[in-house]
Amino acid sequence: MLINIQKSNLKLGIIAGGQLGKMLIQEASKWDITTYVLDDDISSPASSISTFFQKGSRLDYKTVYQFGKKVDILTFEIESINIEALLKLQNEGILIVPDPKILQLFQNKEAQKAFYLANGLPAVRQHATVPLELPFVQKLKTGGYDGRGVFVVKNQQDMSQMLEGDSIYEDFVDIKKEIAVIVARNKKGQIQSFPAVELVFNKEANLVERLICPADITKEQHEKAKELSHFLIDKLEMSGLLAIEFFIDSNGNLIINEAAPRPHNSGHHTIESVMTSQYEQHIRAILNLPLGSTEIKMPSVMLNLLGEPGYIGNVLYEGLEDALAIDGVKIHLYGKKITKPFRKMGHITIIDKKINVALEKADRVNKLLRVKS
Repeated sequence: MLINIQKSNLKLGIIAGGQLGKMLIQEASKWDITTYVLDDDISSPASSISTFFQKGSRLDYKTVYQFGKKVDILTFEIESINIEALLKLQNEGILIVPDPKILQLFQNKEAQKAFYLANGLPAVRQHATVPLELPFVQKLKTGGYDGRGVFVVKNQQDMSQMLEGDSIYEDFVDIKKEIAVIVARNKKGQIQSFPAVELVFNKEANLVERLICPADITKEQHEKAKELSHFLIDKLEMSGLLAIEFFIDSNGNLIINEAAPRPHNSGHHTIESVMTSQYEQHIRAILNLPLGSTEIKMPSVMLNLLGEPGYIGNVLYEGLEDALAIDGVKIHLYGKKITKPFRKMGHITIIDKKINVALEKADRVNKLLRVKS
């Protein structure tokens, strides 16, 4: 099915209405694209800015199928979606990008890891049963995101706290750094990757709290990350965005951890710091348009704005005015009305010509801004 971007009534459907969907809509609106959003939360971040919003479950076959019949092209901002409905829509001529079969692969961590290993990509060895040797990592095969569904088993005491559910088990990696690369491909086969970013995790919540662009890695590691990301998205023959998280081990080797076929938290900074944001690039890719430049305009640090531990209720942002007084600070609030411990409530991108200055500013912002209730 061909999509004509020059039509003034192009209808783009987005399954899930979180912050990724909201920022995708903000880009789509620049091109006068009509947006439809499906989400089970009427107060989700994307609900207030989409052209049309439908309340409903993305896991329900009938809901997803009926939603898909309303649009010209369908995309998504989360993996957990009813695949059978997407495949039915695709068979009936609805353009779904990325392809539902690719989404199906990435919904299952066991299948995803098997694909990497079968294609000679560097990945951690996986086990179907609990390994005899400690430590190891347990991962639920489906449903995990934002640090959920992953548990590091360090000793015998941890064995009693393992996650419930169908799992795979991976060898423990001595991680020196974690980085991410977002790569885009259109149907014509044009590929463009964003510069690698360095990820710093909150150890308590096991989710990213800081991102540094560009990553502080060697030129060879930058080139290797780019090479692997291009190979993977091309091997998949995928259109859209693919966000790939890598480990760098103590020997400096790159190892693919996981990937997601959608816009990603590791690309928020691109709105201000890169020539083309990940959201614009996703739209370009799914509409088979020329991909935009991924040249860095200015180094950046991105902070995830997380709900403070111990606070649940109507959100209150402390220190917002003081943070905005710092040059180069760009604050994005997602519009979530209720805060919870470690809930992603927004992000802040700090840009500066010198990365060390951006890091200093990020430390100041981190001390100023608090999400409470």
